[in-house]
Amino acid sequence: MATYRYRVEHVTRYEHAERASSSHHVAYLTPRLLPLQRVVDHQVTVSPKAVDQIDRVDYFGNLVQHFSILSPYRKLEVASHSVVEVSESDSIDPEGGPPWEEARTDPQPFRAGVSEFSYASPFVATPPVVAAFARESFPAGRSLVSAVLDLTRRINRSFRFDPGATEITTSVARVLEMREGVCQDFAHVEIACLRSLGLAARYVSGYLLTTPPPGQARLQGADASHAWLSVYCPGRGWLDLDPTNDLVPDTRHITLAWGRDYGDVSPLRGVVLGGGPHTLHVGVSVTPDDHAD
Repeated sequence: MATYRYRVEHVTRYEHAERASSSHHVAYLTPRLLPLQRVVDHQVTVSPKAVDQIDRVDYFGNLVQHFSILSPYRKLEVASHSVVEVSESDSIDPEGGPPWEEARTDPQPFRAGVSEFSYASPFVATPPVVAAFARESFPAGRSLVSAVLDLTRRINRSFRFDPGATEITTSVARVLEMREGVCQDFAHVEIACLRSLGLAARYVSGYLLTTPPPGQARLQGADASHAWLSVYCPGRGWLDLDPTNDLVPDTRHITLAWGRDYGDVSPLRGVVLGGGPHTLHVGVSVTPDDHAD
């Protein structure tokens, strides 16, 4: 089983028109430790210097940093630097697993750690129009894996990637109507579809390899933080799906955090006192560092 090592650089910069007197922030910038993902090194630097920094683990098991800036500033820069190893996973059988109806009624999704992902959440409503769109991929008796792969493909082929089409507050129903948006929108749409059918699905934030290996196409969303989703499959566990690129996430994907939707795991958010209007710049780079078998 091959293992790939990557260097991840994620820089967020706020430039204010006026001096901000102070600010308080929450950061989801630490990659998760997973069976197929190992964090070799990680550090976050903040300029101007942060105070009152607290590291904790949230309800979903994500690593979170809280910090404050108490000296006046006009520019804030938060830079996350990581070295992460990702190993190959086993291939999936598209026709494997139980029919999707059994996955919906299986008692396991109602255990802790799964059931909370089967209900609507602040950014993922489940109006009837969403269920109607989902149903085309879920005829009676179809295997859950086959159905979710088909839904992922339909979203990829019928939606257009357009960074200027939506805002984070754009509703799932509106994205479904426009058929355009970005990775967060596509993940929210598919999660809404799955939850509308009684299935458990969670939102995943992370990164993509910036420059693909020779002969492979560059993935959509590779120049910023990325988003995809996982669906719970009884007997198998969580299956990741990337509707933006119509694939099952592989060694080109690095997982940061997961939650009910974007609001649970946005990479950086906070409250600023003063500062007036601001401009935001976000840069992400994921490059190969090493390769080992």
